[in-house]
Amino acid sequence: MTDRSALSAPTVSAWSTIREALRGSDQDFTEGPLGRAVVLLAIPMVVEMAMESIFAITDIFFVSKLGASAVAAVGLTESLLAVVYALAMGMGTAVTAIVSRRIGEKHPAGAAHAAAQGLLLGVLTALVLGSLGSIFAPQLLRLMGASPDVLAVGTGFARVMLGGEASVILLFLLNAAFRGAGDAAIAMRVLLVSNAINILLGPCLIFGVGPFPHLGVTGAAIATTIGRGTGALVAFLTLVGGHHRLRVTLRDFTPDLVQMRVLLRLAGSATFQFIIGTASWIGLVRIIAMFGSVGLAGYTVAIRLLIFALLPAWGVANAAATLVGQNLGAGKPERAEQSVWVACRYNLVFLSVLGVVFVAFAPTLTGAFGHDAEVSRVAALGLRIMSIGFPCYAFGMVVMQAFNGAGDTWTPTWLNFVIFWCWEIPLAWLLAEPLGWGALGGFAAIPVAFSTLAAVGAILFHRGKWKTRSV
Repeated sequence: MTDRSALSAPTVSAWSTIREALRGSDQDFTEGPLGRAVVLLAIPMVVEMAMESIFAITDIFFVSKLGASAVAAVGLTESLLAVVYALAMGMGTAVTAIVSRRIGEKHPAGAAHAAAQGLLLGVLTALVLGSLGSIFAPQLLRLMGASPDVLAVGTGFARVMLGGEASVILLFLLNAAFRGAGDAAIAMRVLLVSNAINILLGPCLIFGVGPFPHLGVTGAAIATTIGRGTGALVAFLTLVGGHHRLRVTLRDFTPDLVQMRVLLRLAGSATFQFIIGTASWIGLVRIIAMFGSVGLAGYTVAIRLLIFALLPAWGVANAAATLVGQNLGAGKPERAEQSVWVACRYNLVFLSVLGVVFVAFAPTLTGAFGHDAEVSRVAALGLRIMSIGFPCYAFGMVVMQAFNGAGDTWTPTWLNFVIFWCWEIPLAWLLAEPLGWGALGGFAAIPVAFSTLAAVGAILFHRGKWKTRSV
């Protein structure tokens, strides 16, 4: 039976709840009204993910002034980085699942130890991948179909972004630990610092403002890496500062092979899950790249705007994952399930409103990213096509993260494989090439695939097998 008190409206004012969410809440998220719990977690997580969106938008906004080749270089590099993001998200998913479960069990020492072991794994992974990415950046760009002009302007950008991926992985892991503990406001403030540095430093290094060197598109990569690296440092110092729920000590960083094995088991399937999903974007880029730099640049602009909308919505999905993990740890699986449906409703409202805005103002939004009329036209049409699926994105994102929060990382992995690789990519190719839609075929396949993911995911989640998962 559903606990109606858990779903009732909070007695405190909405403004008081918002202030508490932004300041940081001490509430036990396994007790009290669920609606308020979702809001307290979701607001800072939405702001945090909005900061991730601004990272994506800031670079492309300034780089767009350098021409279509520079924009295409950013798009291809970001597609390569999608694999790194998938790895970071997979490892972060494991950290969040274990930390939230230990917090729900009222075992904060176990949560801190798991977070520290996750960071150790992240450092080792980043060192290996960062070195390889920096060395083989030109070859990777060629593999992605970069033309000679794109390769000329984009190699430096790719070297810095791929070589500095440690800042991405560590920042993801640190913020995943804070989110799992319910300290979402800390993760939000870390991204605020990172973004402020990137926004201020980016144009200075790209255009050579004042005493700064004129580095072009490479300057955007340096600014982004410095911003993320500074954020990771601030997060680490906060983690070992001991003034929050997650109190990590230096002793927690002593290698623990048993804990690492548990993390790797969860992170392996979760990373595979996100690699399948994000690598499908690489497949779409490869299809669109067949139609020239204009189509690729239009896709890059449109996808950045799509990310701008979806990353804040991931904040709501991450709130659901934390609530699922903590309530399962507290032995309250029904409350865990109800929290997911509440988060779905909130996300539905949020993304539906954004979808209407994107459809109505697509030419204005895409026109802000350069003066090439054809690029803006392709980007606007693609953005409108993708925005049709916003209501379905809302449910799919929350449900997939809910599985992950429960430690059931294999269900969304198989869903990602079947829907994105066996359905979305073939559909995109069919529309783009045999049916003659060109680059727009890649755009059209996206809402179809995500609508399928939302429907199938909701059915499987309702069956409830995830409630028996242990981590």
